[in-house]
Amino acid sequence: MPILIVDDDDIALELLQNTLEDEGYEVESANNGYDALEKLRSGRFQTVVSDWEMDIMDGVQLCREVRKRCFSSYIYFILVTGRTSTKDVVEGLDAGADDFIAKPFEPAELCVRLRVGERIRALESRNGMIFALAKLAESRDTDTGSHLDRIRDYCRVLAQQLSTLPAYRDIVDGDYIQTLYQTSPLHDIGKVGIPDNILLKPGKLTEEEFAIMKTHVEIGAETLAAVAANHPGMDFLDMALELTLSHHERFDGSGYPQGLVADEIPLSGRILALADVYDAITTERVYKKAATHDVARSVIVKGRGAHFDPDIVDAFLAVEKEFIEIKSQFESTNEITDYPSSLQVQLAV
Repeated sequence: MPILIVDDDDIALELLQNTLEDEGYEVESANNGYDALEKLRSGRFQTVVSDWEMDIMDGVQLCREVRKRCFSSYIYFILVTGRTSTKDVVEGLDAGADDFIAKPFEPAELCVRLRVGERIRALESRNGMIFALAKLAESRDTDTGSHLDRIRDYCRVLAQQLSTLPAYRDIVDGDYIQTLYQTSPLHDIGKVGIPDNILLKPGKLTEEEFAIMKTHVEIGAETLAAVAANHPGMDFLDMALELTLSHHERFDGSGYPQGLVADEIPLSGRILALADVYDAITTERVYKKAATHDVARSVIVKGRGAHFDPDIVDAFLAVEKEFIEIKSQFESTNEITDYPSSLQVQLAV
C-alpha cells in the first residue's frame, strides 16, 4: 500500500517523496490536513508521514482527526517536526502519533521508522486474522473446551525444548516459536466443512464417515491458501498452511493426506501431531472419556518412530511436567484410568 505524505511546503514535499520513492516506496502526497483526510477515506493508506506545522490543519490536528474516525485498518502516523521538547512530545503522543522524526532527518532513519510501522501493522493484522479464523473453527465443536489454548501451549514448550538441541538451534528460534504458538490454533479450521452428524457423532465413526472426516485437512489447507492469496506478504500463513496440511502425517509414512515420511513432514506438523494426540487422549470428547497423563505418555512413547518423530517424543519426555501443568491449568473434565481402545484409531481425527 502507498504511503501518504503531508506537507504544505511544496519543496519539502517533493524532497520527501523523492527520498521515499528512491527507497522503493509507493507515495502519494497531500498539501494540508483536509486534503489528507479526504485521501484517507479511500482506504488505500496505512501509513501517514506528516509535517507538524501547516497552516491548514497542522499535523497534530490531522492526527487527532485520524484517531477519531473509524478507518478500515489501523493507520500508523509519523510526525515530522523540529519540535523536540518534552511538552511537544507529550502533545504529539496524546494526539495519537506513533512516532516522531526530527528535522533535518536522514533518509535511512526515516526508512527504519517506516519498517517499524510495517512490523506493528503486520502483527496487528496477523493476530486479528488468526483469532478470527481459529474462533471460526472452534465454533463448530464446542466439545473441545480449551483445546486451542492447550494446543498452542503444548507446541510452545515442545519447540522451546527442541531449540536447546544442536540439531534444531538454527531452525527453532524465537520467531519460529512465536509463529508456531500463534498459528497452531488454526490446525483444524477445515472442520468447518465437516457435517455435524460426523463431526459431533457420539461414537466410533464408520469407514465412510472417517474418510469424510479426514477431508478436513484439505479443506483447511485450501481455506488458508485462499486467505494467503488475498493477503500477500503475510508469511505466517505459510506455517499455518503447512501445519494444517501435515499434522495428521505419521513419521513412518502411514498418515494422511500425503503419506509423508520422517523429515518430509514439516517440523511444525510433527510438533503439532504429538500435541494434538496428547490433548485428544487427556480430554473428554463426545465419543470418549478423558484419560490420564500416564496413559497419554504410554501411547506417545509406544508411537516413537512410528506415529511420532523420535526427537519430539524425547522433547516431550523432557518437558512432560510442563504438559501436566498446562493440562491442569485448563482442566475441565474428570479423568479415568483406562483408555477406550476401540476408539484409539480415531484419537485426533
